Amino acid sequence: MAALLYASLLDDSAYEVVLVASNKADAGGLKIAAAEGIATFVHSHKGHSRETHDAAMEEALIGSGADYLVLAGYMRILSDEFVRRWEGRILNIHPSLLPKYKGLDTFARAIAAGDSHAGASVHVVTPELDAGEVLAQARVAIRDEETAATLAERVKFAEHQLYPRAVADYVSRGYDADYLYERVAALALALPETHSRDSHGSPAFRVGTEKSGKFFAHFSTLHHGSEHIAVLVKTGGMDELLDLVEAQPDVYFKPAYYGASGWIGLILNRSGVDWTHVEEWLTRSWRAVAPARLTKLQDAADMF
Repeated sequence: MAALLYASLLDDSAYEVVLVASNKADAGGLKIAAAEGIATFVHSHKGHSRETHDAAMEEALIGSGADYLVLAGYMRILSDEFVRRWEGRILNIHPSLLPKYKGLDTFARAIAAGDSHAGASVHVVTPELDAGEVLAQARVAIRDEETAATLAERVKFAEHQLYPRAVADYVSRGYDADYLYERVAALALALPETHSRDSHGSPAFRVGTEKSGKFFAHFSTLHHGSEHIAVLVKTGGMDELLDLVEAQPDVYFKPAYYGASGWIGLILNRSGVDWTHVEEWLTRSWRAVAPARLTKLQDAADMF
């Protein structure tokens, strides 16, 4: 926790620590955080169900305005319901090179197996223990005559370098054009008979054949003076476009080049992007130009 906190105080940090919470009142990290003026919260788990305790912690998190939860020595398994509510926004560090050695006693197991290296992995938390997407790893050589205790002490140094960088990279990727394009492309190209093709120098997606296909989405990166990274999709017309932009200017905008044709910009470089919402817009835009034979097949599939 101290490594994460002090990294956050550097001038170029990508994140800010807004709360340090623990289930143990004597946790050393609470004193460190308080000394640096960071808000703290304590709620013992004793006498409470897992769900009740998690609810108290979550109330504190929400009150702090936190966008992400980063576990650092929090030796409790979170309830499935809590993890699902914070899906994609909880990170953990585990003392092994995942997928090897989930759970406890990781260093002793690595030594017993004759591994050349141990280390640490930063991963996204899912309901299944230590099974989420691995974001970054640090490898530490296992020396001759190594013990679990000596190895653990050295891996700590690697963890303190790894975790702040991995957290910064993860919270920043929602503003990274390459990452956002990959997510949009995966959704767009999952639709039937779609392919990518540049349009006016920007990536775009079409449905139909290479020769006669029609565009249903454009990926826009700060084009024409815009401050947005966005996916452009087709609306039902100018009235709908203007209504959406007026009602939710933090989500939608009228593109300078495509707006006159009824295309709306769905802003991606912002916090809290709902990717199910993005997928729904891509599907709707695809339906607007796809051949009837494809939309009929899609309608039939949706019935099931």
